[in-house]
Amino acid sequence: MTTESSAHAGPTIAVVGSGPIGATYARTLLEELPDARVIMFEAGPQITERPGQSVRNIEDPDEKARAREMSQGPQAGDLRESLGIPSATVVEGMFTARQGTHLFDFGGEGSAHAPTFAAAAGATNVGGQGSHWTAATPSPSFSERLPFIGDAEWDELLATAKGLLHVQDAAFADSAVGGAIRSLLAEKFAGQLPDGYGVSTLPVSGEPQPDGSMRWGGTDFVLGPLIADGDPLAERFELRDLSLVRRVERDGDRVTGVTVEDLRTRRTSFVEADLVVVAADAFRSPQLLWASGIRPAALGRYLTEHPVVITTVALEADKMSRFATEEQLDAELAQRAKHAADPVAAVNRIPFSEPGHPFSLQVMYSESTPFPLPEDSPFLGNRWGFVNMGNGLRKRPRVEDGLTFTDDELDYRGFPNFTVDYELTDAELGEIEAATADLRQVGEALGVFVAEPRLMPNGSSLHYMGTTRIGETDDGTSVADPWSRVWGVDGLLIGGNGTIPTANTMNPTLTSVAIAVRGARKAAERLRAER
Repeated sequence: MTTESSAHAGPTIAVVGSGPIGATYARTLLEELPDARVIMFEAGPQITERPGQSVRNIEDPDEKARAREMSQGPQAGDLRESLGIPSATVVEGMFTARQGTHLFDFGGEGSAHAPTFAAAAGATNVGGQGSHWTAATPSPSFSERLPFIGDAEWDELLATAKGLLHVQDAAFADSAVGGAIRSLLAEKFAGQLPDGYGVSTLPVSGEPQPDGSMRWGGTDFVLGPLIADGDPLAERFELRDLSLVRRVERDGDRVTGVTVEDLRTRRTSFVEADLVVVAADAFRSPQLLWASGIRPAALGRYLTEHPVVITTVALEADKMSRFATEEQLDAELAQRAKHAADPVAAVNRIPFSEPGHPFSLQVMYSESTPFPLPEDSPFLGNRWGFVNMGNGLRKRPRVEDGLTFTDDELDYRGFPNFTVDYELTDAELGEIEAATADLRQVGEALGVFVAEPRLMPNGSSLHYMGTTRIGETDDGTSVADPWSRVWGVDGLLIGGNGTIPTANTMNPTLTSVAIAVRGARKAAERLRAER
């Protein structure tokens, strides 16, 4: 094994994982420390010409499909021989769940064991899940907020996170169809919701284009100047794809760097670093810490996601035409025809609020259903289109839910394998019942059900939280302190949705970016003091 020492005068920072959180750490630390150097390691390949951009922006369907396939990581495409599978073998459905992801419990040798969390999946590519996400960026509210961060600081952190992700609070607000949907929902919930938590457009990460389309946000938005030719920050940033970090190395209780395997050459090297940020995902970040002998009592435990109840409704003309005209619909359909590759035309929501609306409702308008309709379906070609809707709910954190690692069995990458234990309790089941009834009322206000409301399998949200949770005290119930510093290990930060310690109903990326901004600022403060 070779050793890679830095001749750089300032601190060297190793970032493990190239998703939005790793990118937040890289950018914030480089902006805060003018003499720092950041090396970012990603186990998967770069799947787009611009590092980390959203695959949704790819217009060519074959190119888009190829990018999603390659997101299965080192076991995908021409690289799947690393799992012992011939390159010509079709593995779609075995390794993938949602497009662009691969199941952790895929059923083959070296897969995880997750019978109660079977839909658990991840993306392995430059940009991480930020290349495939829905780009939804709602803000946490009420008990979703972290209790040990004051409101003023929390609001500033969320504002900074919105800037990094280019959040649009009024995306598709000019859609007449979207406006009609909001009006119908506002009627339905009149007087039932607190001020500021009523029907509104869903905030999303993106850049509206002059032609009316949306350039969807990806990790490239967060990387920004780090991948811009000629930018001074780019000169101090290096992104290495197909580079699998095997261990975080320490000297006593102080981090010294990372051991990395180049998946192209199979050569291993040690890269010295003054600071290490582990921001893989809520499964592989704790797995790496475990493999490195860093094992806080809460590591991998307190797993949460938000259960999701979904349905599809065909919008009814007599309801919609009360608030939008046929001429407006024609104009919108004509505009949409220019961007047929992206079926989502408007997204509305009703955010989580306590105590009366303990769900996060998202209502996505589309001209088509997310599944093929039979040829004799009365909804085929429905003129006013459809809404695909979901209520996200809370999962209360419990130490019983989470990952159990074993050193006696290795996964397909040679890491200690894990088993997932997960159970919905009576608290969740009661809210699921209420959320299903709520979704039925929403659907009836808009049209006719094409698909009945149903609960998605555990893990379907892809929003996994709590496994590397942060907390106020080192009492065995958290992995890191309020600034994301792993307890007992100097120079090691943890990042990602796994750091969120609260029960959440909605998309967690904005929250995780805000937490990462806070952690990066504190780390920069510490590095400045040390030099």
